[in-house]
Amino acid sequence: MARPDPGPDPGVAAQQVARTPSGLFPAGPPPRPTYREPHPVTGGGVAAGGAAATTWLLLFGLLGTDVTSYAWWTVLAGLLAWLTALVLIRYGDRGVATGVAIVTAGGWSIAAAVVTVRWATSGDWPLW
Repeated sequence: MARPDPGPDPGVAAQQVARTPSGLFPAGPPPRPTYREPHPVTGGGVAAGGAAATTWLLLFGLLGTDVTSYAWWTVLAGLLAWLTALVLIRYGDRGVATGVAIVTAGGWSIAAAVVTVRWATSGDWPLW
């Protein structure tokens, strides 16, 4: 004697309804691809760029023998450092470029302060 089919199990139907995603936590792959940055900005990269720029500006600043030559060497070194930072932004590590740019701006500020103090104390513009 064959038993009649009792139909779907109510417990299985309840489990299928519970597994339907609400959309809050997607169950499948994203609808579009997610792109990740190849060189994310990190603290280590910023520190490395800052250390390199500090060394660079220090070496160029030591070439100066007076306030005028120190200021012009610092301006030249800063321009070269910023050009390097622009190349790094486009093709390299943006964290290192950030460190280079921050320290270069600080180095230019120090040179500007030295020129300003010299100008204020002597009354003569020291750059030309």
